[in-house]
Amino acid sequence: MQSTGPSSAEGAKPEESTPDGQVTLFPHSETSRYWISGQANIVFQWHPDFPAKYNGPNSLTPQAQSATTHVLTLYTGFDLTHTTEVFADVEYASGGGIGNAVGLAGITDLDDVRTIEGVPLPEVPYLARLMLRHIIPLSGEEVPALRGPLGLGASLPARRIELRIGKFDLVDFFDCNSGGSDSHLQFLNWTVDNNGAWDYAANTRGYTDGVMLEYDDYRWSVRFAEALMPKTANGIYLDADVLRAHSENLEGELRGDLLAGRSGAVRVLMYANHADMGDYREAIDDFLEGLTPEPNIVATRRQGRVKYGFGVNFDQELTKQLGVFVRWGWNNGRTESFAYTEVDQTVELGSWLQGQAWHRKLDKVGLAFVSNAISGDHREYLRLGGLGFLLGDSNLNYGREDIWEGYYNVHLWRGVYGALNIQHVQNPGYNRDRGPVLVPGLRVHLDF
Repeated sequence: MQSTGPSSAEGAKPEESTPDGQVTLFPHSETSRYWISGQANIVFQWHPDFPAKYNGPNSLTPQAQSATTHVLTLYTGFDLTHTTEVFADVEYASGGGIGNAVGLAGITDLDDVRTIEGVPLPEVPYLARLMLRHIIPLSGEEVPALRGPLGLGASLPARRIELRIGKFDLVDFFDCNSGGSDSHLQFLNWTVDNNGAWDYAANTRGYTDGVMLEYDDYRWSVRFAEALMPKTANGIYLDADVLRAHSENLEGELRGDLLAGRSGAVRVLMYANHADMGDYREAIDDFLEGLTPEPNIVATRRQGRVKYGFGVNFDQELTKQLGVFVRWGWNNGRTESFAYTEVDQTVELGSWLQGQAWHRKLDKVGLAFVSNAISGDHREYLRLGGLGFLLGDSNLNYGREDIWEGYYNVHLWRGVYGALNIQHVQNPGYNRDRGPVLVPGLRVHLDF
């Protein structure tokens, strides 16, 4: 499972509220020193039979199947001083999703609880976030802020430095945009809500320990995070030896009236992961030389390997109700995919429309297309029968994994939402010999 943090309903704009002023089941104070809220997200998905010339250990099952995932989160925060806040969130997640989160690079449900080498994680509550936030004001002028589970102030210094330290999810703060970053009220696919080529540091559930430093000015921000890597690919345990394994993440953001007087933002992301990772080319060479019975990425893991990459994220409001977003990502595909998903290059285009035109201002419809790819070494490794932590059909007739996703999210009452979702995946797992796969889905979301 890879978390996308609190839903956007937690920080809905006042003009987007319901007639009684609420977008949550229970009202939240705008002045209290503490914060308590919660949300529940339930996703049901299904796919019919689809054609497949062969199957491997990590293939999406071609027979029709359905699955349901559940995520419940309790958010708490406390304002220690007017510049220091502390947050602690407890979460419960269950359900492996269709295919138990293997066989696709763009997994169709971001709430999937992944297995570790086929072993399910315990279905027990766990600590999701525990972090301290400290604000250093650099100006006397204040700007409005959305009070919510990640920040308690209704206003902030226009120029400031923010420090966060503890346990958190990198995608709460990096690679965010207005149209494709929230699996609870927007899209569901892993590579639509996040940049698939960003192999961001996280354990199996999507969280890491780290330190984040951010500088904010009127129209731009720069943020940097140093975070822990998992001990093994897709591992639940983080490596606390920062001299041996660590991740650097740097993002610059420019925002303002970028196009025709409408608000927008451009973000450029760079990252470098250092960990006990494998090398696809080395695994291929070992196999061809007869040193291993099949390509084995695990056998090539060496301490100190580096995986690095870049991303661009753009979102733009076209009207008050209509917006678009674009993502692009690339990483050095020779180093093993280790923490998020098996994508080395990605490009994405999406759009969203709010329901004012049909008198449903809190409803939203969205459509996105994402095309994922892997490097030559990565695809050859899979073609020869190698296994990644998500992919492995025992062969590979390579083609880009192209995904269309659409949704309609309907506001039912206060903090109650429902959604229809449909996804079409061409060449699942980059394999032209399998698919396409059609995945309809339903989502129920509650904001407390």
